[in-house]
Amino acid sequence: MENYYLALLAFLALVAAFDLFVGVSNDAVNFLNSALGCRIASFKTTMLVASIGVMLGATFSSGMMEIARSGVFNPQMFTFSEIMVIFFAVMVTDIILLDTFNSLGLPTSTTVSIVFELLGSALAAAAYTLLADGKSIVEVAQYINSSKSLTIISGILISVVVAFVSGTVVQYIARLIFTFNFEKMYRRIGGLYAGFAITAIFYFLVMKGAKGASFMQPEWIAFMTKYTFEIVSTLFVVLSAVFQALIIFANVNIFKIIILAGTFALAFAFAGNDLVNFVGVPLAALDSYNEWIASGAAADAFTMESLLKPTVANTFLLLLAGLIMVLTLWFSRKAQIVIQTSINLSSSNSGEQEQFGSSLPGRVIVRASMGLGRIINQIIPMGIQNGINKRFEPKKLVKGETPLPFDYVRASINLVVSAILIASATSLKLPLSTTYVTFMVAMGSSFADGAWDRETAVYRVSGVLTVISGWFLTAISASTMAAVICWLTFWGEGIAALIFAVGSTFLLIRSNLRAKLETANIRADLDTRYDAAKVQELAHQKTNENFGKTVSIFSNVVQNFLADKESSLRHAKTESSELFDKMSADRSLYYRMANSSFKPTKDDFDARYCYYRISTNIREVGRELQALSKLAAEHVANRHRIYQGELKKELIELAEYLSKISTNAQGSLDIQSILEHSTEASDKIDAMQAELLRRIPDDKLSVRGCELYLNFLVFAREFVNRCSIAAVLENQLSDITRKKSA
Repeated sequence: MENYYLALLAFLALVAAFDLFVGVSNDAVNFLNSALGCRIASFKTTMLVASIGVMLGATFSSGMMEIARSGVFNPQMFTFSEIMVIFFAVMVTDIILLDTFNSLGLPTSTTVSIVFELLGSALAAAAYTLLADGKSIVEVAQYINSSKSLTIISGILISVVVAFVSGTVVQYIARLIFTFNFEKMYRRIGGLYAGFAITAIFYFLVMKGAKGASFMQPEWIAFMTKYTFEIVSTLFVVLSAVFQALIIFANVNIFKIIILAGTFALAFAFAGNDLVNFVGVPLAALDSYNEWIASGAAADAFTMESLLKPTVANTFLLLLAGLIMVLTLWFSRKAQIVIQTSINLSSSNSGEQEQFGSSLPGRVIVRASMGLGRIINQIIPMGIQNGINKRFEPKKLVKGETPLPFDYVRASINLVVSAILIASATSLKLPLSTTYVTFMVAMGSSFADGAWDRETAVYRVSGVLTVISGWFLTAISASTMAAVICWLTFWGEGIAALIFAVGSTFLLIRSNLRAKLETANIRADLDTRYDAAKVQELAHQKTNENFGKTVSIFSNVVQNFLADKESSLRHAKTESSELFDKMSADRSLYYRMANSSFKPTKDDFDARYCYYRISTNIREVGRELQALSKLAAEHVANRHRIYQGELKKELIELAEYLSKISTNAQGSLDIQSILEHSTEASDKIDAMQAELLRRIPDDKLSVRGCELYLNFLVFAREFVNRCSIAAVLENQLSDITRKKSA
């Protein structure tokens, strides 16, 4: 049997490495979004700072390892053989579950995963043992560390509220002080702000978290505890003075220091708090195996009281785990999905592509909040309201300037507040969810900044509710899946364990080595030279792709509508929605161009703005096509009458005409041809509209039928007009490129 448990241990070690990869792809990117969103430093600099934070933070995670050993269940109630099966089921479940959420692009919580996997697996093991021994299943409660489990779970849930409120309040106060035009106030009190931020980071990260460090000596901890006030106050005064001097005399951007320090702190806090989620179970399994070997007892007779003893994890193993996490940060493309989700939801930019659609709960919350806001406005004197509103007036962009997802003030608040909350929980040995905290702090700060205006509030709230629902889904899925795997492993023993091991390894390889990720590659954006020539190439490519697909879908809608094919129209409706999403994503590239390390000239800025206007016209055509396909599908689904005779003939001719004038002799899209035929196309559409009005009495057309026909004509007119505008803009873009290269 020793070989069986050695095999399980080897598998746990292997899965731990994969778990680090998948878990960091899901979680660690949360401390990168603020620095990347405000673009205060290059991608490589930000990654280097975060990597150092992860490596050092890993050594501070030793105290958290007790969560996997005795935080959820009572280990003395289980034998070694049962403990190993519990740990095996947890790791198999964890890697599959987190990889699934990563592939969907949803930030989820590794803390929730590990806690509920341990809970579900332990419950299944206890129930199996009790039933096998003929005992009452009611006794299962004795196997669970109820008080600690409830503390952990309630702490995770409360952290959602605390993080959102903290982010909102701190950001609101910071914005009142600095405003969006923060340069003037920054010169006055920037040093004080930086001194407070860095001191707070040092206090919560180092002084409060020192007890969990694997290398910390007792006398060092005693010294810091005794002289806490003196150390903190001295550090605050000295740092504030130094930073203020750097601002005044050297014109140093102190926000860069704060944000990079915050990135380091959050990476440090993440590693200190979350490493247990990835390697806590394998390390506990290793300790259990060593204790069992030393005892010489049978595996099914040796109980695991030893897991109750405090332990200090091996520093070398912690550093090895930290190294894997750092490599994941640099090389995981899957991590880019979750970065984009976080930045999109907390962005200050209104009206851009939203990550989530609207929902009824989101609309109810927004409506209630607006009502509450009106009541508060009636109470607060108008003079105070006007004063506050002036402090929150958005900064006006210079022509050609690309708006950032958020500015330096909000980026620094996101990082510092998140790091403080996570480090505080780590010092209390509470496995707080770093995803919960960073995500909700970012949501709170964006809410305080007014990023949730009437154009975006419903989508932002719905997005938050969707992600939080995903977290609760994680809890249910994790506990259920772990329980099932644990039970089946007990029942099937070695054969079942082999099947699960091979199956989970296969899924990992297929997902991580063969999956083609359709996502924005932030590193590619940073490395791409978005000059006028590159922008012209992109604009031409996107125009041909999107307008060509638009003509194709419109023709399908017309044909399937007139043929009364409901299923084909539903497919066309789905295609039009997917095309609109692609058009929106192509348009958002304009904002990501600012990520590039290349410094653009005025001509490059003008070219980018042309790209923005071209992609905007493309997207508006997509919006009209989406609406038209929906109306046509509903018309057929409701079994309304289909056009016959002359109207049918003219609608077919219209689709053929649009395809003809938009295609050149080689069969590819030519928007310059559409520009040349724009007047002719407008006359044709006018004639069709007049013909419709003449035929209403004779063909006995209903108002609904007339409205739909006019929608076909509106789309055709919109298509021609938008294509013509795009053609003119492409000509301007060509002139800009020629001018720059001359």
